[in-house]
Amino acid sequence: MGEVLVSLKGADVVSSKDFTRPMVERVFEVADEALRSPERFSGSLSGKRVALLFVEPSTRTYSSFHVAARKMGADVLPLVDPEMTSLTKGESLYDTLKMIEGYGVDCIVMRHPARGAARYAADVVRVPVINAGSGSQEHPTQSLLDAYTIRRKRGSIDGLRIGFLGDLRFSRTVPSLVYTLSLFKDVTMHFIAPPALQVRPEVELHLRKRGVSYDKVEKQSEIPRVVGELDVLYVTRLQKERFPDPSEYERLKGSYRVDMELLSNARPTLGVMHPLPRVDELDPEVDGTPHAWYFEQASYGLPVRMALYHLILGG
Repeated sequence: MGEVLVSLKGADVVSSKDFTRPMVERVFEVADEALRSPERFSGSLSGKRVALLFVEPSTRTYSSFHVAARKMGADVLPLVDPEMTSLTKGESLYDTLKMIEGYGVDCIVMRHPARGAARYAADVVRVPVINAGSGSQEHPTQSLLDAYTIRRKRGSIDGLRIGFLGDLRFSRTVPSLVYTLSLFKDVTMHFIAPPALQVRPEVELHLRKRGVSYDKVEKQSEIPRVVGELDVLYVTRLQKERFPDPSEYERLKGSYRVDMELLSNARPTLGVMHPLPRVDELDPEVDGTPHAWYFEQASYGLPVRMALYHLILGG
């Protein structure tokens, strides 16, 4: 990154479309430091208060944001059970956000099932908002830890061939990662899914505007050949909760699966990623192979989110 100075002090993290390459690389640098010298960050957010507003269930994202805040000495205001929030009683999101802001928080980390909720929150409150998942729209901090995983494992993102397999239509992790990877040089993307689950038009439009090479692979017979050319394969589950038609979910589930037979065509260095949780789209037999990056990927949620807190609240 050279001498470029990047400041995220007080910034919102709403969409990966807002990222720049220097900003992403600055997050990577601080995450590297959090891995090497975690003691440096101990107490660095003492006196800060972080609200975790999770109106939608979460395990990995919530836990890593919570642990990161506590490791750095921040107080945490947890609002994590949708059944207990005033939102289920008819309170508007605006009123909930203003109430939380009134508690003197320094940052709001929010997961919400509605598209656009994080952007709305950033417009409503005066403190930084971090989008921890907004409907089927985006999950920008997941994209940072995903891109960070690729950089840690491969040394660089430039020039890689990356495949996305599974439910690309309703996924929020796929668009965010695509937007983040589009900041790097000579990246080629392959979207592997049946037509009903293919990547959304706005994602294609973004790639065309940035001049990124991509294609869509819709025939199952073509998958082994494409997988054999990849450096990274990013797998997603079919999210039943996001299908407007349950019968469509039943028709498509299990149609695309990563197992040892498929990986027999892969390069020895191919990395398989998954944002988790998985269902039946990724065979557990893959876990014991060098291809399996997904558990290490999940572990990077902590240093990356520590880096974000540091840069937004303390950096």
